[in-house]
Amino acid sequence: MTMNKLNGEDLYYAFLSGANEVIKQKYELNRINVFPVPDGDTGSNLAFTMYTIVEEARIKQTVKQTMESIAEAALNGARGNSGIIFAQYINGMYMEMTEDDDVTVEGFTHLANQAVQYAYKSIAEPVEGTMITVIKDWALSLQEYRGKAADFGELMGDSLLAAADSLKRTPEKLKVLRDAHVVDSGAKGFVHFLEGFIKFIKTNEKVHFEEDYSDILIQTEDMHIMDNMDLHFRYCTEALIQGENLDVDNIKHDIADIGNSLVIAGNRNKVRIHIHATQPEELFRRLRKHGRIIQQKADDMKRQFEAIHSRAYPIALLTDSIADLPKEVMDKYQIYMLPLNLMADGSNYLDKTTISSEYFYKLMDEIDEYPSSSQPSSVIAEDYIRFLRSNYSKVIVITVSDKMSGTLNTFKKALEKLGIDDGSVALIDSKRNSGAEGLIVMKAAEMIHEGMDFQEILDKLDSIIQRSEIFVSVTDLKYMVKSGRISKYVGFAANTLNFKPVVSIDKEGNGSIIGKAFSVDSNTKKIYSLVEEINKEKGIERYAIVHADALERAKDYEKYLVDTLGKEPEYIMDISTIVAMSAGIGTVGVALISN
Repeated sequence: MTMNKLNGEDLYYAFLSGANEVIKQKYELNRINVFPVPDGDTGSNLAFTMYTIVEEARIKQTVKQTMESIAEAALNGARGNSGIIFAQYINGMYMEMTEDDDVTVEGFTHLANQAVQYAYKSIAEPVEGTMITVIKDWALSLQEYRGKAADFGELMGDSLLAAADSLKRTPEKLKVLRDAHVVDSGAKGFVHFLEGFIKFIKTNEKVHFEEDYSDILIQTEDMHIMDNMDLHFRYCTEALIQGENLDVDNIKHDIADIGNSLVIAGNRNKVRIHIHATQPEELFRRLRKHGRIIQQKADDMKRQFEAIHSRAYPIALLTDSIADLPKEVMDKYQIYMLPLNLMADGSNYLDKTTISSEYFYKLMDEIDEYPSSSQPSSVIAEDYIRFLRSNYSKVIVITVSDKMSGTLNTFKKALEKLGIDDGSVALIDSKRNSGAEGLIVMKAAEMIHEGMDFQEILDKLDSIIQRSEIFVSVTDLKYMVKSGRISKYVGFAANTLNFKPVVSIDKEGNGSIIGKAFSVDSNTKKIYSLVEEINKEKGIERYAIVHADALERAKDYEKYLVDTLGKEPEYIMDISTIVAMSAGIGTVGVALISN
């Protein structure tokens, strides 16, 4: 069929057709992903970007309004370098549009070429041989062929050949591609998008989407191993901020020193940021002054790379961020962590990942509305399980007490959704939190490291959980009142009496007050007494000390317990920001596992 102009409906269905082609190629794009890091997720990121367009974009009254809807959806769903570059390219086309009713061949060619500068500007350090190169070459080919083409079908067909040729030549421009004998994954994704786009232009065939693409596990056996892998900036960090008169250049300048692979896309009202960072929390601390953070993520590329290329064990171990366990222990045993959500100052942070304890302690007393928390979404839990199950033969998930959080139930729903019922994934309710949960996870990691059988580990974990304890010295009840753990009336009465409780967790996983004291010194002595009693009756295999901005108190605990027990703690560390939200600044806890 002949198509000389594109109206809003044409543009919408052409984009959906292009999106569908990318989604279908998701796993192949993951397989060949080696740049900027071989983390095997370019296809997933592009597919997520495209699927957001499918879900959110709508046909509007005019072509420009329709394009605005597509561009907004692309920005909302943009993931990874390639996804954000694509989103900025589409936003560039939208921002260069006039209010004309339809887009002509000449007009489309102009938009495609003008938008190239937006795409290049989005990248801190553009690298040729990637998606950006193919976008540029494709746009230039439109200029070359527009005078010869009879209609959109002919123009797009000729330009597709130019894009495919540019893709074929990406290894000539980028050594990492040449060494791996692949073309650039993001660039290939863009060519697939063009294939789908052109398919609609030529056939006018509207695409029909499957309801769910998540039932196919990512096949990673053929992933490329890169000898020069550098993961100093280990967290693939992304944010979406909203505001008024946002300055993309100013934001880029403000955050450029945080890491590498910086890509930034957006407009005056909404900006999407992608960067590889060592400390993701620093990015979000700086972004807070520019606008409201409405989306954020920080994927651990080091752990992803290990899962694909250097698994230490056949069994994967996953826990949540409530488990207080030092990062060096997590790294030693390749333990995966799913962060819980923390709502603070209008933004949804990721516990232990996009907000630091130090920064959170300042927020606790500064902001008007006290922070709140929630378990991870089922979609995120599904992604973790799907990824781990596709790379390991077995998976053990250890969560915070089911009585305290819906995290365990979230994982149960994820397994049901994924249809995994073969016993390869074990969900373990730790019936504990904080340092006690951390010690349980640590024991599980050691058993995996020793090569124990999957079922044997599960059997032993039940006993370990029963032998675990945590005793917490709470110094100020105002935080429990603010978090809703106790009523204002009870809190007022307790503070009047200078009540300083010792909080623990019973065998069923419920929080409880087990010691009543009226001074910090008294509740500290109560904890010492409880630990000494357990040591006398059973002996203590190991213990850890956790605290909320109370390192000096924690060191006092350490001195006393080392003298009393004759052994050093496994670790001393700040507690999860979510636990600190309830327990409060000044809290110190002793977690242990008895013999």
